[in-house]
Amino acid sequence: MAEVRRRKIDNEADDATAAVAASSAADSSDHVDSEEEKIPEEKFVEELAKNLPQGTDKTPELLDSALKDLPDRWKNWVIRGIFTWIMICGFALIIYGGPLALMITTLLVQVKCFQEIISIGYQVYRIHGLPWFRSLSWYFLLTSNYFFYGENLVDYFGVVINRVEYLKFLVTYHRFLSFALYIVGFVWFVLSLVKKYYIKQFSLFAWTHVSLLIVVTQSYLIIQNIFEGLIWFIVPVSMIVCNDVMAYVFGFFFGRTPLIKLSPKKTWEGFIGGGFATVLFGILFSYVLCNYQYFICPIQYSEELGRMTMSCVPSYLFTPQEYSLKLLGIGKSINIYPFIWHSISLSLFSSIIGPFGGFFASGFKRAFKIKDFGDMIPGHGGIMDRFDCQFLMATFVNVYISSFIRTPSPAKLLTQIYNLKPDQQYQIYQSLKDSLGDMLN
Repeated sequence: MAEVRRRKIDNEADDATAAVAASSAADSSDHVDSEEEKIPEEKFVEELAKNLPQGTDKTPELLDSALKDLPDRWKNWVIRGIFTWIMICGFALIIYGGPLALMITTLLVQVKCFQEIISIGYQVYRIHGLPWFRSLSWYFLLTSNYFFYGENLVDYFGVVINRVEYLKFLVTYHRFLSFALYIVGFVWFVLSLVKKYYIKQFSLFAWTHVSLLIVVTQSYLIIQNIFEGLIWFIVPVSMIVCNDVMAYVFGFFFGRTPLIKLSPKKTWEGFIGGGFATVLFGILFSYVLCNYQYFICPIQYSEELGRMTMSCVPSYLFTPQEYSLKLLGIGKSINIYPFIWHSISLSLFSSIIGPFGGFFASGFKRAFKIKDFGDMIPGHGGIMDRFDCQFLMATFVNVYISSFIRTPSPAKLLTQIYNLKPDQQYQIYQSLKDSLGDMLN
């Protein structure tokens, strides 16, 4: 009996050893010592490229028939030009609609950009039949927007919201509620994990969060820029548009020297020409906008009027100052808005660093062998194809304002004071009373 048991154990050990050896052999034979194994499998990438919409070559039937005799190069030029002007006119109309129209447009653009990025991950989801990826992605988008847009409401309307009893709870515990909503999604994801697909599912989970970081965070910063004054939104956005258009024009007519391998059509001539044009445009456009309160005043909620107001006494930035341009006693003094100097900094960033947002997007698309993120805009591609540089610019403008422009806001301080206990509020009141009394005496 003992002999039989011993032989059985030996046979099982031999089988296990053989299985390990076979597994090792399979691993060594399947292993490819290259960087290709670090990106999605070629067969999946090719499948993705077939299923995702492409828009650069998409032409409306009416335009297609009207331009059929033109060479492809000029046909693309005309189509891009037409839809560029349509977008510029649409942008001007939205600005005319005011801050609320701009904020709604920012939210819609954010949702569309997120949808275009997630669509790539959705194709992986469909290929493997993974559960809940799309639902989870949109749920995380909603929770992220609840947090970030709630932060903006608390910052700019906290004084008013705190006076409404049933909303005070939402203000006081906003971050806790946001975290609770996120945890629901986190638990949902863990419960949806499927054996054999763990790596794919965690990759898609990371995909969703990177998309949220790129899209939602940037739209939150754009909203903050709008509240600082429309000029902090309109000028940077227009600079990116100008740089994109003029780089295309200079590259189309004079481009000879390739700029970067990620974007083979980009040239040094277009990059440099677009940069000079952007700086000049930024100075002239900023000078025009500085003359109108509608563009330069911070957007604040007026309790007296019961609505948002855009009237103010122009700050130092938007009041002409005298600057001496004399060199060795030669020259003269000029009056110029200080904001012009800041606009030069913004234009330099938009023309030198801004295009790298486009290069990043180009690398992303090349990794998945797609030409465009979508097909919504003929001659241009998807919404993300037009806003890849805008998000990078929005972050820079917000950091620039925080570092060099913004001063403490009374509205934000009042919001924090209202969240204190009554005895703490009274202590602050007494301190301010004593301090102001000393100043007056």
